[in-house]
Amino acid sequence: MPGMDMKAFVKRRQEVMRMMGSGVAILPTAPVQTRNRDVQYLYRPDSDFYYLTHFPEPEAVAVLVPGRAHGEFILFCRENNPEKEIWDGRRAGFDGAREHYGADDAFPIDDIDEILPGLLENREKVFYSMGRFRDFDQRLLGWVNEVRGKARNGVHAPGEFVDLNHILHEMRLIKRPEEIKLMKRAARITAAAHRRAMRVCKPGLMEYEVEAELLHEFRKGGSEYTAYPPIVGGGRNACVLHYIDNRDELRSGDLLLIDAGAEVDAYAADLTRTFPVNGKYSGEQRAVYEIVLAAQLAAIDHVRAGKHWNEPHEKAVRTLTQGLKDLKILTGDVEGHIEKGDYKRFYMHRTGHWLGMDVHDVGDYKIDGTWRELEPGMTLTVEPGLYIAEGGADVDKRWWNIGIRIEDDVLVTRDGSEVLTVDAPKTVADIEACMRG
Repeated sequence: MPGMDMKAFVKRRQEVMRMMGSGVAILPTAPVQTRNRDVQYLYRPDSDFYYLTHFPEPEAVAVLVPGRAHGEFILFCRENNPEKEIWDGRRAGFDGAREHYGADDAFPIDDIDEILPGLLENREKVFYSMGRFRDFDQRLLGWVNEVRGKARNGVHAPGEFVDLNHILHEMRLIKRPEEIKLMKRAARITAAAHRRAMRVCKPGLMEYEVEAELLHEFRKGGSEYTAYPPIVGGGRNACVLHYIDNRDELRSGDLLLIDAGAEVDAYAADLTRTFPVNGKYSGEQRAVYEIVLAAQLAAIDHVRAGKHWNEPHEKAVRTLTQGLKDLKILTGDVEGHIEKGDYKRFYMHRTGHWLGMDVHDVGDYKIDGTWRELEPGMTLTVEPGLYIAEGGADVDKRWWNIGIRIEDDVLVTRDGSEVLTVDAPKTVADIEACMRG
């Protein structure tokens, strides 16, 4: 099987079960989604489900029953069906679920209504993420009520639902060596794609043509999916934070902002670079770019164990605000601008987010109302930016339509941090050199 050693998933399940006591955990995977009529979206398993099972197929439910005599890991899945497999591809089936994915028992997904209630009997708690799959929520409540109906027969039903997110998401927040390896691979593929985009970019191309070069490099490198829809925004489009139309022509004198990341075995990269369409930054573009770069480097310098989550953001905000004042886009006291949030007109998002199996990954940012401390194994993005949209009457027109974001993926280590996307050119000199070929 590609990806991680299955022993890693055994360890994860054992860790979860040690925290469950006499409970039972239930994890359905994501359903197949229809795009239009007979066309379905490319399937991607639910991240929590995949984190514990590595099982890639739809119509599956994992159940963990600590101490069960016949095996603690049960997988409900589709059975082998030669006719359907001709049309839709091979299925693991029950033998594959046991042999390749470590299930102790495997049952037909169509039989879950008959079998699962029995797994709930005489269990104190149900560990489950309520609200994610509402149809399944109702089925689970029905199974619990079915067990309650056996009370006169001496059967005890679970008396408590516990949010499984609390356990799983804290586990997922700290990346293990096998996860870091995959994230580094996703980062390398992503950096190569951004270098390719820099080399091919020229005036007259369409944004989607550059996007196609990114996607080619992703697939060439072994990425199964993009981690999110690529942003390829030239000129004024760079000032739209989540621009995904990618349909305009690139013009000489404009900047091109690309925010795109590959996914490898469900682990995401998230990388942004901003560079001149014609290969040479103008004076104004360079001035703004250097401010954003300084802010990013200041923020990365504060990504280290013991620092709290918000410190990189605070450093980025201060650097950006000072830079805006230096350019005379803002006037007056820097501290006052920060306190009043004046910078938010040009920098309206935060400096980063957790990164992992989801591009905006799971994990709390505060604990008991306080920013949590960074710990080794956490991965996050660092992505300050400045977006000076057209039309600001109090802003000199020479700054209009300059939208710049610089984003890297950063791993917290024991002695500092490691930039996973370091292979993507970032300084003005390196970017211009890459574009020259």
